[in-house]
Amino acid sequence: MSENKTTLAIIIPCYNEELVVKSTVERLLEVLNDIISKGKISSDSYIYLVDDGSKDKTWEIIEELHAKYGSKVRGTKFIRNYGNQKALIAGLLGVKEIGCDCVVSIDADLQQDENAIEIFVDEFHKGAEIVSGIRNDRKTDSFFKKYTALCFYKLMNILGVKIPPNHSDFRLVSKKALDILEKYSEEGLFLRGFFHELGLKTAYVHFDVKPRALGNSKYNFFSLTSLALNGITAFSIVPLRIIAAVGVLTVLGSFLLALEVLFEKYILHSAPSGWATLVILLAFFGGLQIFCLGIIGEYMGQIFNEVKSRPRYIKEKEIV
Repeated sequence: MSENKTTLAIIIPCYNEELVVKSTVERLLEVLNDIISKGKISSDSYIYLVDDGSKDKTWEIIEELHAKYGSKVRGTKFIRNYGNQKALIAGLLGVKEIGCDCVVSIDADLQQDENAIEIFVDEFHKGAEIVSGIRNDRKTDSFFKKYTALCFYKLMNILGVKIPPNHSDFRLVSKKALDILEKYSEEGLFLRGFFHELGLKTAYVHFDVKPRALGNSKYNFFSLTSLALNGITAFSIVPLRIIAAVGVLTVLGSFLLALEVLFEKYILHSAPSGWATLVILLAFFGGLQIFCLGIIGEYMGQIFNEVKSRPRYIKEKEIV
């Protein structure tokens, strides 16, 4: 088969991944070479790593890999840690600037099935602008992480953001999608919602998740919670509308309670309900008010971050 002119880039966000980055790059180069040998992509295809402010030897290893493999391995280094989503955005925009026809993002631990990349490319050649990876199960997750993730996807769907369950950042996007991404300057961009919202032709590929070979996941409870809150506030105002509805219902409930007190006092000629009811109601509505203020605060935080118009990230080094 003659060589296809499609240039594929693979981006890998890295944060303290010195234990796995070398083996990951070498394995992905094998995958690239195999797809190239089948004539499905150009020999100009390459890997682009984003060092998200690692404190270990991740960047030194990336430089060594670049020295060994040349333009097949490229990358950039942030001056500090900015988070996985911004590392992904930097990778997507970085390869757009270098040049590619499509790009696949994959985690540095290679738990996602790298063999699915060829299937992604096949779907791209069939006309898909976005190919999303859907994990078959969550057997490798802890009980807590598994069910909180499922709750997050259900909540997002309730709030109007129809993200498929078990969707991940393992995906292929076309140059057309990258061109659109470049126009979005918002600081808190949630990529899973963004690519789904575009409405471009999308295909779905299911894959199995492997156990992590070395090192530990860089996602903890706080980072996952932050990601979830960012996803909700970036793509839905339904929580604010729920607060407004709760306010209306609270006023209505208070009015009905007032009528009940008047009925007891003037019709039944008995004393209104005792202090226990009052304390319970005060505690309930006090907690409800704080909860609602917290939701409003999240949206205000999003606005605060956006109006500052600071750069999403700052690069310290880049090798191309």
